[in-house]
Amino acid sequence: MPAQAIDPRSLRSRSALEAALWELIADRDLHQVSVSDITKRAGVNRSTFYEHYDDVDDLAAAACTVVFDELVAATPMFGPDVLPHGEIVQNPLTQLFGHVAEHADLYRTLLGPDGSAKVINHLLQRIAIAAHANRELSQAGPPTHAYDPADIPLDPEAAFIAGAMLGTVGDWLRHGCPGTPEQMAAVVWPRLLGAAMVTGLPSSPGAS
Repeated sequence: MPAQAIDPRSLRSRSALEAALWELIADRDLHQVSVSDITKRAGVNRSTFYEHYDDVDDLAAAACTVVFDELVAATPMFGPDVLPHGEIVQNPLTQLFGHVAEHADLYRTLLGPDGSAKVINHLLQRIAIAAHANRELSQAGPPTHAYDPADIPLDPEAAFIAGAMLGTVGDWLRHGCPGTPEQMAAVVWPRLLGAAMVTGLPSSPGAS
């Protein structure tokens, strides 16, 4: 059965609402943005907003997908077949912290104390999914779950990596991003690598 065509009007409405959100959070915190603010800026009515999103946080999570994908792409993942065993490699965290620094205002707004729990959870899931997919790829070929969180089994290692990375990013943003991305990467990488190299921990409870 051919895929159902996407209504161009729906795409235009979503694009307008997302663009309005970016404009609004450029000069205020996310919690200060209302649905009315967004619809007025986008030039659409409230019913159109609720056809696509549950609330402002839902719009923020959807609008951030592309930016979050960039962060996930910059995130080093670990699996037993991809760990560097003593060889000299380029620190992969440099790209991640460079990405965060480039979008510091956005991340500070969305991940800070007045940000969105829904957005934070969304980003944690994306990073954990990528970590899980990387391990599956290294062990058994391409993963089959794509980017659907519902398809990810309980994976403490992936969750640990996601939480550690997002926590470090949030703390760096909270302190005004002191130091360069290279300096941050040099401090964090050995610790993440050490955690990833711990053996004897099953990927999920009950695994052998």
